[in-house]
Amino acid sequence: MALPELVLSLLRRGPAHGYDVKRDHDGWFPDGRPLAYGQVYATLSRLERQGLVTVQETRSGGGPQRTVYALTEPGEQRVEAWLAEPADVASSSADEIVRKTVAALRSGGDPGPFLGRQRAAHLRRMRELTEGAADDDLVARLARDHLVAHLDADLRWLDLAVDRLADTYPTQEAGP
Repeated sequence: MALPELVLSLLRRGPAHGYDVKRDHDGWFPDGRPLAYGQVYATLSRLERQGLVTVQETRSGGGPQRTVYALTEPGEQRVEAWLAEPADVASSSADEIVRKTVAALRSGGDPGPFLGRQRAAHLRRMRELTEGAADDDLVARLARDHLVAHLDADLRWLDLAVDRLADTYPTQEAGP
């Protein structure tokens, strides 16, 4: 994930403190993994050192000190450059599903039970994303559609893996 550029994008809407950046990120990606506060503040500090954000003010109205960050012109230019470039196309990087399958095979195990459980987990997550999805927020719907498409691709790979391993592990079940 390009977290620095994403934080800069969040600041394009106006100055904000770390809590606002985290809350807005989690609102932009309601079906994704929430940002950790430590991640947000470490990123803001790094962006400040790089001159991409500046501290606009520091508030301490009865609670913890809150530093308000604003996007600088170089920060805006970085966001524009980031948005202009296509995202990296994943090459042959193995994700967790592939790693577990390969580990089971290379270590003499039967990946069938794992593949079945993984397939069931993917189907469950796809149902969660599609059943209660509000279609009135186009941006959230696009992000959710992307997640569902990736889950669908994983399901196709899981089914392919089960089919290819069927001769070696004839008792293996693909699961629900």
